[in-house]
Amino acid sequence: METALILCEDGFGRTRGKTAAGLVRHSLRFKIVGVVDSKTAGKDAGEVLDGKKNGIMIYASVEEALSKQKKPDWIIVGVATIGGMLPPEFREPLKAAIKSGVSVLSGLHEWLGQDPELRALADKHKVKIVDIRKEPPLPEMHYFKNLAGKLNAVRIPILGTDAACGKRTTGVILTQELNKRGIKTAFVATGQTGLLQGSRYGIPLDAIRGDYVVGELENAIVSAYEGEHPQVIIVEGQGALSHPAYVAGSRAIVNASQPTTVVLQHAPGRKYRSYHADELHLPNGTIDREMELIKVYAKSDVIGITLNHENMTRKEVEEKISEYEKKYGLPCCDVLVDGPGKIADAIIKRYFSKKS
Repeated sequence: METALILCEDGFGRTRGKTAAGLVRHSLRFKIVGVVDSKTAGKDAGEVLDGKKNGIMIYASVEEALSKQKKPDWIIVGVATIGGMLPPEFREPLKAAIKSGVSVLSGLHEWLGQDPELRALADKHKVKIVDIRKEPPLPEMHYFKNLAGKLNAVRIPILGTDAACGKRTTGVILTQELNKRGIKTAFVATGQTGLLQGSRYGIPLDAIRGDYVVGELENAIVSAYEGEHPQVIIVEGQGALSHPAYVAGSRAIVNASQPTTVVLQHAPGRKYRSYHADELHLPNGTIDREMELIKVYAKSDVIGITLNHENMTRKEVEEKISEYEKKYGLPCCDVLVDGPGKIADAIIKRYFSKKS
């Protein structure tokens, strides 16, 4: 397995550092050997994210990271910025890595391989710059064929009330849990982090032109079905059906997957949407509104609610779990703390119990 250092300056443990967080928590593709973030330097990455040490250290600079361990194969851009542009403060650290013979991997909309300065430096030092947030060549793309509803598998997108609220993380953990219980489950990624983590199936949804985006995701879902013969297909959600800026991704996911049912992710402690929050102050989405839209657009129900515990104490999370379970009559949990057992139980009871 190749090794990777994650560049996440001024972002680790925050919303924009979700790519870094995802890779630290779960990676089938790379062995993560460190994180670069001067704001949290000296700490253990697992402890910063989840309160549990995992042996992945955070360094103040690329130079420090490279001086304290064997040179990694890659440096990964670990932030997901609004608009997908490279933060200016990332340029010098990337240059330092390239000069040390480390290849660059990025999931930004801005293709670093086309940056004249970085490209010239990479050529000089004989390293690679790989941009994964790209659509396939036009002749290779697929149009919508209305196939998902014909698959003999339970299709469950993880939708949410906002962007960057934990949908991918919930999807990965739920996939692992169902497989542990003997329910063969495949995961389909729809964003750069899932692809960087090593998901076998998926597309960079927001990099695909509109005419093909639903067809491309449908093809990934069908490929997962044909390749794995799963009983369940979990599809990573993007944005929210109620999100004014990121609705397109959610609609594409719903149309491509033709859901059997839906898991809904919510961040109760979030006041404003994760989109230019300081400027626009868009109120966070609500469970009630999202359920209404899911019923209309997905023609499906919600089988369970999962929570993002940001800005909340454990007591507040437990109170919300109790409140939502009583109000909606659905299982509710914080998968990072409690695990996804309640949601897995509901899926198995509905679709795989002997009585069903």
